[in-house]
Amino acid sequence: MDFGLTCFMTAETIGPAELGRLAEERGFESLLLPEHTHIPSERVSPFPGGELPDYYSEIWDPFIAGMAIAAATERLRVGTAISLVAQHDPIVLAKEIASLDRLSGGRFLLGVGAGWNLEEAANHGLAAAERFAAMGERIEAMREIWTEQTASYHGDHVDFEAIWCGPTPLQQPGPPILLGGNGPKALDRVLAYGDEWLPICLWEPDAVIDRIGELRQRAADAGRDVGVTAYLPPEDPATLERFADAGAHRAVFMVPSAARDEVEPRLDALAHLKTAL
Repeated sequence: MDFGLTCFMTAETIGPAELGRLAEERGFESLLLPEHTHIPSERVSPFPGGELPDYYSEIWDPFIAGMAIAAATERLRVGTAISLVAQHDPIVLAKEIASLDRLSGGRFLLGVGAGWNLEEAANHGLAAAERFAAMGERIEAMREIWTEQTASYHGDHVDFEAIWCGPTPLQQPGPPILLGGNGPKALDRVLAYGDEWLPICLWEPDAVIDRIGELRQRAADAGRDVGVTAYLPPEDPATLERFADAGAHRAVFMVPSAARDEVEPRLDALAHLKTAL
């Protein structure tokens, strides 16, 4: 099982390039960045983790920070966990992702999700009930742009006539799409337009492991091979081995939003955990 990292980095924490170099030196496979375009100062949407940390409103744009990581490393995969793709124009985002994938040498991973902050989505013109459908159409539209010389798309949330929009991603038919979410329809969405499932594993690991089995069976029945990235799994070797046995090929762990002197011991501890598997 490969080990990846995620971190809410700001102007006050360790920087993207520095964290990328430290991660690569220790043999980590990937560094996936979160996304919030903003945090509304007044909201009613509950944060799943309790009290919302202040740094949520200060994090770097994941695509620009991802390019900084890619430029500072040679092997480390860079990506998002997760990008709120429904909050983006799909033509602009398709070009941005394809450019990053090309410039990184084909190392980009696109983790996506609909997000928990309904007020944030509303500021982008998205009603709560539209988020998942809009996300799916944007992913489909971007794939058209990445794979067709002349692309067009006609849906309820995305609609454009024939366009030329290069560059194409180095990875074809595009960067792997890791679909986040633990809801009842998450597996349906993975099978519809994802390459991997990216479930949060911190709270109910046994339930996630059971659903990995369901996903793999459904994928096999459809003649597909769908991967699994375990996001924030419990950090004990026995549980991680259970995830690996179930079919998860990558585990992603949180790095503190802090300066290097706090981040480095965490990286060393996670590297030691990997050797225990």
